[in-house]
Amino acid sequence: MHRVLSSRWLNSALNIAEHSRGVELPLFLCPTATLVSRRQRLGAVASSSHVQPPSWRIQRRCLHAEADAPAEPIISADRSVPEPFSTQKLPRQCRGCGALSQTSFPNQPGYYDLGRKAVRNYLRPPAADRSRHEDKIYEDALKHFDHKELEAKGVDVEALMSSIVPPETVQRPPPKVPLCDRCHILMHNHSGESIYHPSIDSIRDTILESPYKYNHIYHVLDAADFPMSLLPRIHEILNMAPIRTKNRRSRAGKYYGNQKTELSFVITRCDLLAPTKAQVDSLFPYLQEVLRDALGRTGRHVRLGNLIAVSSKRSWWTKELKEDIWKRAGAGWMVGKANVGKSQLFEAVFPKGRMESTPSKHQITVDMHAKTTSNQETAGAEKSETQPELIEDGKAAPEIEEIEEEELDEYALLPPAPKETNYPEMPLVSDLPGTTASPIRIPFGNGRGELIDLPGLERTGLEQHVKAEHRLSLIMHSRIVPEQMTLTPGRSLLVGGFIRITPREPAPIMLTYAFTPIQAHVTRTDKAIGIQDQTGEVNIENIAVPGTGEKTKLAGSFQLKWDVTKQRTGPLTRKDSIGLKVEQLPYRVLSTDILIEGVGWVEITAQMRTKDLFERKPRLNTEAVEEPQQKELTALERLEALAEDPKKKRAPPAPARVPVSEKTEDDEPNWPIVDVYSPEGKFISCRKPMNGWVLNKPKVSAASRKSRPRKSMKGMKKLEKKRRRERETASAADPAS
Repeated sequence: MHRVLSSRWLNSALNIAEHSRGVELPLFLCPTATLVSRRQRLGAVASSSHVQPPSWRIQRRCLHAEADAPAEPIISADRSVPEPFSTQKLPRQCRGCGALSQTSFPNQPGYYDLGRKAVRNYLRPPAADRSRHEDKIYEDALKHFDHKELEAKGVDVEALMSSIVPPETVQRPPPKVPLCDRCHILMHNHSGESIYHPSIDSIRDTILESPYKYNHIYHVLDAADFPMSLLPRIHEILNMAPIRTKNRRSRAGKYYGNQKTELSFVITRCDLLAPTKAQVDSLFPYLQEVLRDALGRTGRHVRLGNLIAVSSKRSWWTKELKEDIWKRAGAGWMVGKANVGKSQLFEAVFPKGRMESTPSKHQITVDMHAKTTSNQETAGAEKSETQPELIEDGKAAPEIEEIEEEELDEYALLPPAPKETNYPEMPLVSDLPGTTASPIRIPFGNGRGELIDLPGLERTGLEQHVKAEHRLSLIMHSRIVPEQMTLTPGRSLLVGGFIRITPREPAPIMLTYAFTPIQAHVTRTDKAIGIQDQTGEVNIENIAVPGTGEKTKLAGSFQLKWDVTKQRTGPLTRKDSIGLKVEQLPYRVLSTDILIEGVGWVEITAQMRTKDLFERKPRLNTEAVEEPQQKELTALERLEALAEDPKKKRAPPAPARVPVSEKTEDDEPNWPIVDVYSPEGKFISCRKPMNGWVLNKPKVSAASRKSRPRKSMKGMKKLEKKRRRERETASAADPAS
């Protein structure tokens, strides 16, 4: 309403219809009046820059032409004004997966569809708000006229100025850098194709290209199947300093080729192990012992002070790791198998907002970008001053940011470092294995160092045996409170319908706890075999692809050889209660953890009598040992014996020597054994039990303890029948009496 009145006042005050002034009208007010002048202006600019308008149309059409478009361009009334070229360029790399940006191969990482809305808005930011543009025209017009003259003609200038909306104090934020099409689909549709996983040799060659003097490798391990995601002999493969041993004279670090490379083990997603941080911290000695066993012979004498257990989801120990990365400076490399949580850890521990700091003097200076000469700077300044609509020689600016020749190396595995910012965009976090396609370098601390997220090594092929709609269900997203299931003789446990755990006969009663995101089921062994082989007709879901049953093999036979009697007995062995020793108990509680790579673990526990556990196994084909017979003395020998000194004691005959045999398997206790069957006999391992059920079992509240137990209904029907008969008998006896 105010804007309509303002336009009327301006028309009457300026006498636009009567006087022919040199002031141009805006295009949105009278497009036909200014069409000719705009064409003349465009023609004049084009002639001065030696660029003809037809070349614009052909060039624009080459960039946006369809496959079935006609050969000759169709000229319309509104085609005389060309569309503006892109004022920004796409980044060299996709910020989500690290792949180099390209517009040629749609099904590959790093591809950008120029017709996608997010890409169009980034290349050509939308114009300012139209209402603000109109208000600015009124303001500029009022500045050229005297306010007193307008008031004399009856124009209320104060009301006119008050009707104009003041400009926005907060400017519109710049458009966000878009993701490539593959990352965009991964983020919103949770679907996509995995990349070809690199080898450990390519990871080693990438790290050797580091421009930094100090390098630290963070070997990321997954807590869901710890320690199956460990890379064996990683310090030898990557040519780094050996892990520090327990010897007090062992050196903390060593230089190789003017570079110092160290190693740390980082266990991620520790919130899957226990509900609280204090409980996870109490598991730290257990994690060290399990990692020491997984390292083999080299792990016996190492210190393992470089082990860190963090949780990016709950922010457990991430702040300490972030400060550690900041103090170390140099290059930090995230190395590990696919889908162990490297990108999520990267975002949690990256030191943001620290560009104001001064780089360390001990760290060598590294040029993040190629040096520009004075001629290049002058050319860049001239290029920025030119209009974005007009490019010399009729060539349009490419949509992808160019890489300088000094930075480009076709044989390099490490891409150029991007420009440092306080709060950079972080890599994409996705459930798809192999999301990161290329190393992602993000510098921090004003050249102090950078953090590099490397592509994940191949972790497991288990998802290839699972149906496509169930592959995302293999990943454990949150802590699981399992159900206690009982395995009696003749029964087996099925995990997902295609992994079977069967106790070997004779077997005690076992308790199982499946810490897996896929469903577990207990059934008879013959039914379980039919379900796993995909030949049975039982209505139990098997998430494996058809034909997996033919590939099922024995993955291994695992003994329940770890004694958890003290953790499972309760008040019997507790010091503040009865305080019995484990040796005094007539039974033992044995356990083990069966690991499923990339999925989780199954805790198995059994109780056995002590005499049955340590009972000697009968030996087969054992020869009876004949006792040596004493030789009878003759009469002369008896007389000589009597003639000897009676005070002298005669030494007893030495017992016959029995050869000491080496320890055999028969001397081992009678450990319970479980057989595990899986596709191709792979993806299965075992570890020392963590007692996850003790840490994660359902909480018993005070209200549930005080509540009255449900009344048993056993025998109530029989009792009701008995009372009814008594009543009938009593009613029949009354008339007779």
